Amino acid sequence: MSQDRNVDNVTDQRLRLLVGLVVVLGVCAAAGFAAHALRDPVPPPHPAVLAGLCGALIIAKLVKVHVRVQSNLDSNTWGEVPVLVGLTLVPAPWVVFCAVTASLVIRLLVRAGLQKSVFAVAKDTLTTGAAALIFLSFGVRADLDDPSFPMLPIVVALAGFIVVDHLAFVPVLAAATGGDLWQVALHDWASKVILHLGELVAVLLVVGVLATGTNPLLLLGVPLVVVCMHLWQSRSVRTREERESWQRLAKATDELNAVDLTQVLHSATTRAAQIFSAVEAAIELAGRTVRATESQVLTDGPAPAPATAPPDETTVDLIAHDGSVRVGVLRLRFGGTVRLTEVEQYKLRTFASAVCTAIRNAQAYAELARIAAENAHAAGHDPLTGLANRRRLYEHGGRLFDAPSHSGLFALLLIDLNHFKEVNDTLGHAAGDEVLRQVAARLRDAAADGDLVARLGGDEFAVLLTGLPTPALAGHRATGMLAALEADIEVEGMRISVEAAGGIALAAGTGGVEELMRRADIAMYQAKRSGEQTFVYAHARDTADLGRLMLTGELRRAVAEHEFIVDFQPIVDLGTGEVVAAEALARWHHPDQGSLSPVQFLETVERSGQLPAFADAVLEQSLIARQSWRDAGFDLPVAVNVSPRSLLDPTFPGAVLAMLARHDVPANRLVLELAETLTVSQLDIVERTLAELRTAGVRLAIDDFGTGVSSLSVLSRIPVHQLKIDREFVAGVETSTEAAAVIRTTVDLARNLDLTVVAEGVESEPQRRALWALGCLAGQGHLFARPYSAARFLTILQRGSGILAAALHDEGSVVRLPARRLPNLPA
Repeated sequence: MSQDRNVDNVTDQRLRLLVGLVVVLGVCAAAGFAAHALRDPVPPPHPAVLAGLCGALIIAKLVKVHVRVQSNLDSNTWGEVPVLVGLTLVPAPWVVFCAVTASLVIRLLVRAGLQKSVFAVAKDTLTTGAAALIFLSFGVRADLDDPSFPMLPIVVALAGFIVVDHLAFVPVLAAATGGDLWQVALHDWASKVILHLGELVAVLLVVGVLATGTNPLLLLGVPLVVVCMHLWQSRSVRTREERESWQRLAKATDELNAVDLTQVLHSATTRAAQIFSAVEAAIELAGRTVRATESQVLTDGPAPAPATAPPDETTVDLIAHDGSVRVGVLRLRFGGTVRLTEVEQYKLRTFASAVCTAIRNAQAYAELARIAAENAHAAGHDPLTGLANRRRLYEHGGRLFDAPSHSGLFALLLIDLNHFKEVNDTLGHAAGDEVLRQVAARLRDAAADGDLVARLGGDEFAVLLTGLPTPALAGHRATGMLAALEADIEVEGMRISVEAAGGIALAAGTGGVEELMRRADIAMYQAKRSGEQTFVYAHARDTADLGRLMLTGELRRAVAEHEFIVDFQPIVDLGTGEVVAAEALARWHHPDQGSLSPVQFLETVERSGQLPAFADAVLEQSLIARQSWRDAGFDLPVAVNVSPRSLLDPTFPGAVLAMLARHDVPANRLVLELAETLTVSQLDIVERTLAELRTAGVRLAIDDFGTGVSSLSVLSRIPVHQLKIDREFVAGVETSTEAAAVIRTTVDLARNLDLTVVAEGVESEPQRRALWALGCLAGQGHLFARPYSAARFLTILQRGSGILAAALHDEGSVVRLPARRLPNLPA
């Protein structure tokens, strides 16, 4: 602001200096002609002649054509005509006297300010004096009774009048508007030339008629010429200014089609100053103001304190076309004699509406960009701790594998907090979240430049250690990071000690991020088993033997060659012995190693990247088998185990529902079994996936219920329909009161939550009866049948009409339900 005031002060000083110079020259010219009159006295003309000349000068100067030059008006008049005619009829000093008198009268009529009045009188004195001096230098003697026809002096005097007028006025106008001197001088030069030619014609016509004694009625044509010329010039100026104004408005509207708010505001303010010939334009938004001239932006920053608006300021609200939204105010300061016409006010409102639209578009784009940035950040970061997530860790690790070797070695440190579930169970999840946040902050602070710290889920963290000059430094860095966790953490007024174990895997020779993660995971569990804080992966101590590593490379072929098959174990109504559902159990028929159970290959599948293809193959075979049973008259639900890693895939629900639709299987005939112990740590992530599946009608079950440490928390957050009692409790149901109590509690809990219960691993008839007595209605195990292929399963169903065991009517005292109702039992 102080810089702006300094610029304004310099402009005012320059303007005052120029005005003062013109005034001094005007006084000198008036004094010179007064001295000339005293030195060579001539009789004064008749007062009527002087009055007529003054009147002609007043009328000629009041008939103006205004040409806008930025924030001021350059007025073209016909004042030269009465001056030049008067110089042929009246002595020069008296013409100067009449010009000064007429100028004073006009200033009084328009009530101009003192500075403008003094300047105008001085300028008229100079211009009239210049023309009079040219007449005297040519020796032209004025004679009212017998005027001469001095054509050359008239032409030269008109040129002198125009030159002096421009020399006196153009610098002052340029200083007042801040415009370029030559641009101001040449502004609208074509119409000015035509005007001056018209003035010359009018003067020559009047003087010629008076000098030759021609019929004075010809003088009546002079006003007609003047009026026609005036109307033509006025219309020409208005047309040109309108055209240029609309062109500038159209160009400005095009420039407003920008997505950057700053660019929109800067363009709008500078263009507003140009279009409406304002000294300054400003746009005020909430907390931000941009001020600019037509050539530069003056300020862009916080809105200043409200102040009284200057009298030469015009404001318009920035409102949308429908008037529904107001985003700010557009201010125009003219600092001169310009006032907006009705048409210009309409343009201003149109321009303001366009600016409002551009600002809203830029703000909307900025908001979209912000949301996109937040989404991009959220896609790669953990919402609880702000650390990188698994996805970003894998992407960054992939780039490190692709980087040139000269960037140094890198390693992966996998960190797992010991006994973290006890914090959640004892203090609650809020305290657990605070512990995770503080752990994340400490790991972030302890990391070296270039390292990437990530939270993989639950209480598991990972750090990509980069720029390692030697492999040994990985262990040193890992020890330092885990040491940062040794200090107690204060949560809810209590001090908690955090213990952690870390597994380190060097990237050299691993082949990819998946294998690097697997090795770090193995090293971490070795550290936990050995009681050490960190452990470096060693191939010799890898529990994955050569055959298992070979399986990793054969998985893609196994999926393509359909080596994965699915067997089915029946789920039986314990009371009636009737099959009510089937559980799908995957097998790998390896061409060299024979039939492999999921225990032998499932972890390899999960870590290989082939999990989606494997899951699709198992689900599709299960649905095909289910349809073959339905066609044979057995409408049984089918239960399929789901890996927690599949639930982390956002495309998993859509893939499941699409496959159900493709095989025309109702969603409620599919049961997805979830491993409780593997899902607890992923609850925050899988909840949305499970809710989407349940909403679609898919049934959910918790497998091995009761073996986890947070069974109730799982039930409170996962929308399941069924609980499956682990075979360990079933095995002890006859001999262990604790096992029986767990089963009874589970059954009571399920009954209260309107869930069904299935017992796994039923091996004997006494177990069946004990489970039935405890209220468990369904079970599966070798007592009823081992897993069979889909075709063999159908044969078993058809052989016994769906009955695999004798009913317990005598023990359970129940009435057998119709067959069509039985399939709904586990749903």
